[in-house]
Amino acid sequence: MGVLVLLAVCLGSIWLAVRLTPMQTVTAAGQTVEVGAVAPDLSLSGPGELDLFGEALATRPHFQGPIRPRLKLADITLDPHVNDIVRSGGHDTLRLDLSHQLAAGWTRYCAWEILIAAGCAAVVAVAVTGIRRAPRRTTLVATAVSVLTVCAVNVLGVYLMASGTPQALKQVRTLDDLVGRSPAQPVAPAKGPELTGVHAVVLGDSTAAGIGNPPVEDPTALDTTCGRSSDAYAEALARVNDWNVLNLACQGATVTDGILGVQLRGDQAVPPQLAVAQKAAGASVFIVSIGANDMNWAVLTGLCAKAPVCDDKASTAYFKEQLATFSQNYLDLLQQLTDLPHHPDILINQYYDPFGTDTACLAKDGLTDAKAKVLKSRLADLNAVLRNGADAFDFTTARPDFEGHRLCSAQPFVQNTADQAPLHPTAAGELAIALADQQALARLDSARAATSTQGGTSARTDSPDRTQRPSGG
Repeated sequence: MGVLVLLAVCLGSIWLAVRLTPMQTVTAAGQTVEVGAVAPDLSLSGPGELDLFGEALATRPHFQGPIRPRLKLADITLDPHVNDIVRSGGHDTLRLDLSHQLAAGWTRYCAWEILIAAGCAAVVAVAVTGIRRAPRRTTLVATAVSVLTVCAVNVLGVYLMASGTPQALKQVRTLDDLVGRSPAQPVAPAKGPELTGVHAVVLGDSTAAGIGNPPVEDPTALDTTCGRSSDAYAEALARVNDWNVLNLACQGATVTDGILGVQLRGDQAVPPQLAVAQKAAGASVFIVSIGANDMNWAVLTGLCAKAPVCDDKASTAYFKEQLATFSQNYLDLLQQLTDLPHHPDILINQYYDPFGTDTACLAKDGLTDAKAKVLKSRLADLNAVLRNGADAFDFTTARPDFEGHRLCSAQPFVQNTADQAPLHPTAAGELAIALADQQALARLDSARAATSTQGGTSARTDSPDRTQRPSGG
């Protein structure tokens, strides 16, 4: 009986220690990664876990043992040391540094886990003997036996079942190795003369294009194809700041088909938005609105409206799969934005919430309060990925506030299901997005000015000096 109790204490202490042990932070190749362990299970081998912008992705490498590594991307910066190595072509040095740092982080984590498990066992032993009012000597003996047993089981378990984990981590040269994919090729600048006099560039989808609102004056073929509007938030920012804003957004655009790659719309081939944007080398800020089409948001919403419920296993699994894929493509986009040679400020727009507390006007379309809550939750998950990714790269985010002006309100900022572009912003909604962007850029300028006043440098130390953006009226 005593042996069974001791074994239960050991296993419970190890399980608790895995949950309590803090992840170990390692920095290499301009990437800050936290190394920990996934919750143990009964399988003797399997994938680890990569936490990418809040999304848990199974790693391609498999690891032995029930306790396997969990890696979380925390921060990416291009410091001078990394830049020097990249310019000299020493990519192998960066990769080697990353793999060894991950292995060292795992070793440190295991050491801390063993110590914390021993502490948990000691606490349990003292508590049990205290409840039974055992003599002090019995308490000390029980505590010592528990601690030694837990340490022995832990060390033996790591040696027998997880000793190969450091070696497996040493094979990880880049974060892409963990999920078994190749990063997107860098987008080359589009051919043609430089676009001079551009203050800001907008990249994105139909929300940024402003579809469903009046078209731009004298539209080009691409303006018409992409649904660009004179009421798009890009136009509002241009007016209030007296800027020349290049709006490259296009309805239907995704990260891979639109921003980083060619987008086909009918018989029109829309060039990669980032390729055209790079011709505006004088632009001080790039504003990005992307993600909804990557998630097939229109399809998800339509299925939700027609189905009895929206959070069934099939649709939930589909959403999670789409979000995991988007997280990886979003990483490619963020990396290419941070690699832009003229280093503009990057502003990532999160999506507005179109659903308010009143959904009565949507009943005819099959959308109930319960369904709207599911869609709101999924939208929050998408926004979390957008926000966490921007934070990891030290970019700025903006979240437009449609409070009081959502669907079914007296003055909605969102087009209704009977309008030309359902659930997209109205002209007033586009103006609200522009206001959120303006406030975010003002905070960014204030932070830069404060840092400069204190004699420091901005977080993006390799950015060139430039005059402050016009504040407008």
